[in-house]
Amino acid sequence: MKFKLTLEANKSATTIHYQDKIMLMGSCFTENIGAKLHRHLFEVKENPHGILFNPISVIGALQDYIDNKQYVATDLFELNDLFNSWHHHTRFSDITFEAALKKINGSINDAHTYLKGADKLVVTLGSAWLYHLTNIAPSGAGLVVANNHKAPAQWFEKKLMDPVELSLQLQKIVAALQSFNKNIHIIFTISPVRHLREGLIENNRSKSVLIYAVHDVIAKLKGVDYFPAYEYVIDDLRDYRFYAEDLVHPNYAATNYVWDKLVSTYFSEDTQLIMAEVAELQLAKQHKPFNKASNAHQAFLQKSLLKTEVLQSKYPFLPLADFLTFFREELINNA
Repeated sequence: MKFKLTLEANKSATTIHYQDKIMLMGSCFTENIGAKLHRHLFEVKENPHGILFNPISVIGALQDYIDNKQYVATDLFELNDLFNSWHHHTRFSDITFEAALKKINGSINDAHTYLKGADKLVVTLGSAWLYHLTNIAPSGAGLVVANNHKAPAQWFEKKLMDPVELSLQLQKIVAALQSFNKNIHIIFTISPVRHLREGLIENNRSKSVLIYAVHDVIAKLKGVDYFPAYEYVIDDLRDYRFYAEDLVHPNYAATNYVWDKLVSTYFSEDTQLIMAEVAELQLAKQHKPFNKASNAHQAFLQKSLLKTEVLQSKYPFLPLADFLTFFREELINNA
């Protein structure tokens, strides 16, 4: 007797390689996957505007990168002794508008160049609830904000996106991206993180809008597909044991499960073999010996250095310079 449904990972015709440049955009779940890619030494740029939850803010950020938009002082507002942007995460806020603009425009300029040469763009959408500025806000009435920056609640009006309108907006940005970079492949996914601030029913309404819109886009356009991160957590794992204590964010086990499914779906067997060797080097680098000067540890360092040199020679595209430096310095310092 079966007590759970299993969503199998179907191999995609799209493959991710070590030579690929990957951009990740969207919610906090994006950063969990980004950390996994970084650890396995893929070339990744994630969230150049910071974490973004709603699709309009994601679309706006991508358009900024295409246009290489440069923000000016009038694009910022001052609140809580900081200069902020309604289009950016709080990590771009600063005590002077010059410092905030330097961070914002530097990130956009880097993202413009990176996106032009990117091979894969993974977009994770979190919530279809939009927060518009009201007339009470100092400026920008009607603007959809990416972050509330701890502004008063009466500055915002909440509205659920129309799924048909969202599909049209996503189709428009996909077309713009494919015109900007003819080689890019776009992977959409829906965050399994629950937005309980809206309420359980409202969260489900939001996710349904996102799912409808994304699948409508995929049915109509080429070069776009869907990875079911949401379904792996909600329908496959389907248990609060796989959530953190807040019952909102998937925990370590759930994130690893989704990561394994992503690897099975998009990564070739050859790529997975390289990833396994990189993972071994990461463990070796983190190893904490009882006695650094022992013969056993010296032999371990020699073996790890040799393994790194062989791997670098075999796969020159791997960024292993830090590993080579680390093992060589450890051998000298602990001889």
